[in-house]
Amino acid sequence: METLTTRGRAVRLGVTALGLALLLVGTVRGTDDDFPFGPFRMYSTSDPPDAPAPDTRVEGVDRTGAVVELGQDATGIRRAEIEGQQGRYAADPALLRQVADAYAERHPAAPALVEVRIVIRWYGIWDGRPTGRWTDETAVRWQADR
Repeated sequence: METLTTRGRAVRLGVTALGLALLLVGTVRGTDDDFPFGPFRMYSTSDPPDAPAPDTRVEGVDRTGAVVELGQDATGIRRAEIEGQQGRYAADPALLRQVADAYAERHPAAPALVEVRIVIRWYGIWDGRPTGRWTDETAVRWQADR
């Protein structure tokens, strides 16, 4: 068995100290974007036991008036990508046209979408249990020029 040189031990100790320092700073001042050196808030917090639970979805309306679910299979865009960019869509609803274009590319024979919207279904929770009631909130809406 070989032993480490003094220089080898110093390098290992330095790297270990740097890793621990990054973890400490990330824990105190970090955000989710700093993971793995910052906290991953999703797993370190929880909502109050009576707070409604959100379920975000994307839906469209085609030119015949039919409502179309615009999930990953229909557009190739994951729901997490939509949720992660929801602030951008709210600031500029015209960005939702990209979702309509993705749908049209995958479904060329389908009627064109004239509206795309991000809808949040708020499920009622009481004492940590679902109540069976919900309300829908349209968070962002884009409509095609007619």
